[in-house]
Amino acid sequence: LPAAFLEFLGDNGLDPMLYIPRYIRLKPGVSEIESELKCELWKVPWLPNFYAIPPEVQIAGSKAYQQGKIYGIDAASGAAILALDVQPGDHVLDLCAAPGAKLCMLADMLGNTGSLTGVDVAKHRLAACRTMLQKYSLGDRSRLFVANGTFFSILPSNFSEWTSKRSWKERQKSKKAPELIYYGKDSGLVGVRKCDVGYDKVLVDAECTHDGSIKHIQKFEFWGWETMDRRVLDAQRIDNLLHLQLRLLINGFRLLKTGGSLVYSTCSLTVAQNEDVIRQFLLKYPSAELQSVDGADSWPCRSGSIQKTLRFDPGTSQTSGLFVAKLIKL
Repeated sequence: LPAAFLEFLGDNGLDPMLYIPRYIRLKPGVSEIESELKCELWKVPWLPNFYAIPPEVQIAGSKAYQQGKIYGIDAASGAAILALDVQPGDHVLDLCAAPGAKLCMLADMLGNTGSLTGVDVAKHRLAACRTMLQKYSLGDRSRLFVANGTFFSILPSNFSEWTSKRSWKERQKSKKAPELIYYGKDSGLVGVRKCDVGYDKVLVDAECTHDGSIKHIQKFEFWGWETMDRRVLDAQRIDNLLHLQLRLLINGFRLLKTGGSLVYSTCSLTVAQNEDVIRQFLLKYPSAELQSVDGADSWPCRSGSIQKTLRFDPGTSQTSGLFVAKLIKL
C-alpha cells in the first residue's frame, strides 16, 4: 500500500493487516449451500440470511450463484438496509442504486408488496442492476431510472406505465425526463392512494472516496497504486464529493413523505463525508431528526461522533468501513 494511504489508515485508527472475511446473502428460503460453494459458511448471528466465507473463495463460478441463490454483499451494507426497516407495502427509493446488491436486498425485503425505484446517473452501472433484478427474479415491483440523483423528482404516485399510444406532446416531454430502462409489471401505481406524497423509505448510499471498502481498494492493484492520490486522497475531488453528498441527501429528503425514514450511508472512513454532511444538513432542515436504529445495540459497530449515528470498520466489525445515519421527516 502507498505510504499516503497507510498514513490515512493510521489517522483513522485502522491496521492495514486486519483480516476481513467475505460476505454473501442467501435468498430467503434457500437452504444450506456449503457443498455447492465447497467451503465452510459461518452464519452472521446479527444479520438474517448473511454468511461469512473465506475471502479467497470465488462465488461467481458456483452453481448457487449462477442459479440466483446467493449474492455478494458486505455485512455492513446489509446493516444499512436493515436500518431502513422496510415494511410490507412500503414504496422505497434507492437514490444511488448501482451496482445493485443493496437494491436486491431491498426487493427481497419488500417481497410481493409495495414498489422499489432505483436511480443512478451511470447507465451502464444501472444496467448491471437490471441484470441482477432479473437474475434473482426480483424485478416485478421494481423500476430503474437513469438520472442525476440530485435532481430526480419522480414520486411513486406520478409515473404511469409506458405505452406506445402516447401523444406527440407526451413523447416530446418524455425526452427531458429521466430515462426508464426497466419497468416491472407491478411497479407503477400499485397500492398508492391519491393522498400519498413521497416515498415511505429512502436510501442515499452516496458516492464517496470508497476508502473504507476493502474490495474497492484492492482494485488499485489493477488500476495502479500511483492513481490512488487522484482517486481517493485528492483534495479537489473530495470537495466536489462533499457538495454532491449533501445535494443527494437534500433531494432524497425532499422525496421522502412526512413520517418516512431515510438512511444516509457511505463507505468512507472520513468525518468530512459523514458526520460533517449530516451536521450541515440538520442545520438547513429542522424538519429532519436523527433516529436510533432498532436492534443496533447488538451489532458489532461503534457510535459515530454524532449521537445515534453508527460506524462499521474492519477493527470493530470485521467488515468494510461504513457510516450509517437514520433520519425521520417530521
